[in-house]
Amino acid sequence: MDKRTGTQIKGKIVPASSVTSIYEMNNLLAHSHSASRSMKPRWSSPRDREILSARSQIENAPIVKSDRELYAPLFRNISTFKRSYELMERMLKVYVYKEGTKPIFHSPPLKGIYASEGWFMKQLEGNKRFVVKDPRKAHLFYLPFSSRALQQTMYVPNSHSHKNLIEYLKNYLDTIVARHRFWNRTGGADHFLAACHDWAPAETSDYMSTCIRALCNADVNVGFQIGKDASLPETYVHSARNPLRYLGGEPPSKRKILAFFAGGMHGYLRPILLKHWENKDPGMQIYGPMGGGKKKKLNYIQSMKSSKYCICARGYEVNSPRVVESIFFECVPVIISDNFVPPFFEVLNWEAFAVFVPEKDIPDLKNILLSIPEEKYLAMQMNVKKVQQHFLWHTGPLKYDVFHMILHSIWYNRVYQITDR
Repeated sequence: MDKRTGTQIKGKIVPASSVTSIYEMNNLLAHSHSASRSMKPRWSSPRDREILSARSQIENAPIVKSDRELYAPLFRNISTFKRSYELMERMLKVYVYKEGTKPIFHSPPLKGIYASEGWFMKQLEGNKRFVVKDPRKAHLFYLPFSSRALQQTMYVPNSHSHKNLIEYLKNYLDTIVARHRFWNRTGGADHFLAACHDWAPAETSDYMSTCIRALCNADVNVGFQIGKDASLPETYVHSARNPLRYLGGEPPSKRKILAFFAGGMHGYLRPILLKHWENKDPGMQIYGPMGGGKKKKLNYIQSMKSSKYCICARGYEVNSPRVVESIFFECVPVIISDNFVPPFFEVLNWEAFAVFVPEKDIPDLKNILLSIPEEKYLAMQMNVKKVQQHFLWHTGPLKYDVFHMILHSIWYNRVYQITDR
């Protein structure tokens, strides 16, 4: 299977030609809030009226100037986020479909780079605050499958095809539609999934395209719809028993490395990064794979903990676990991945704590980083530490943590996509 976003020409992978900037993504988000895509429900529901009421309350949220738990510069609008989050906690009810057999359904992986879909599934299915047994009480309906388990279980090695994976999900959805009436009421607009594997966008782009898709591979060039779909953080969990292992990093005064990257040569971009910067400058510690083993892993982690900027270069696809790793290790992320929609884009002001570098500007990477004033860097690094709470898994969900932020993105997008017309 060819894992890429770009085009293959004579055996080489080249980037896609169209690039959507962060500025343009912001415009797409604003437009999505004023132009609902949802079909009019086939019959009315009290839950729809509750969501419409919530939207009105969010749009007329009381002004928040400061908050003990939230830091205003991290958000597009702290007032609307706080109100939306409060309403989610108070109102939101989710129905989880019971259909589907393990391990693809209801038994997700909790370690590795795809762990976010597993932790989210585990913590939602066991959640008494949000989950209801009566689907008539639900505002949202969850399709609890693991894209990683689907790939591990169903993919035929060296087949270079995932048609059978797509067919498997189609049969599952056909079962849901045959046994329940809720998908057909909205055409799937009040249903959602959370999938982190690279292939998830393609696997869900047809039969599940109308639902809210929380995807790690959040690429506007391959069907990710800003304002409807949600960008799922790709979180590398080293220990299922202790997801906060290795958390933290050095203070700015001890971060002597300007920029750090190490990783496999996946996709077209990373070889370009190494061509320009590997062994070229002592401040730019840019490497290929550091190898396996505990010592190599600890060297990698310590390098991130000791760097001012951590390079988050796309691999085969636009997403990379380094984005959340950087925040985990309190290093300012430098995202080099055209068309990547960062997590919680609906509410977070990413430019307050991350640097976005167009792929074409890799040759100028050091100058771009050096041009950032020290005062601005220090503010961004402080913001990274403050935003960290929103990207952490805990063995039991905590307020404003990554579980609640994922669920909030799904809730928020439904609030702004529902139609009363």
